[in-house]
Amino acid sequence: MPHDPDLADRMETALRERGADPEPRKMFGGVAFMIGGNMSYGTSNEEMHVRVGPEAYEAALTRDGARIMDLTGRVMKGCVTVDGPSDLSAEEIGSWADLTLAFVRTLPAK
Repeated sequence: MPHDPDLADRMETALRERGADPEPRKMFGGVAFMIGGNMSYGTSNEEMHVRVGPEAYEAALTRDGARIMDLTGRVMKGCVTVDGPSDLSAEEIGSWADLTLAFVRTLPAK
């Protein structure tokens, strides 16, 4: 399965509830949500991929289900993969949305 459409909808909703205007884009064999042209988070293969930035990276790895993001054999520093995201509550998805937006909103628009 490339991605879970229900999870993608819940992720997009979480971003919109926080005042973001996400643009879905095909990425990682699933969908990623772009904010100002920058990836925030996305989902593929029953995983969620979250861009948290270098400052929040180590703390993000300590969260339940989070691990190093390695889709191509190369670690993507500043991004984490979350296993089992379909089981996350709206509050948990919102917490990841808060974390990614805290970083992505610091980046210049593309």
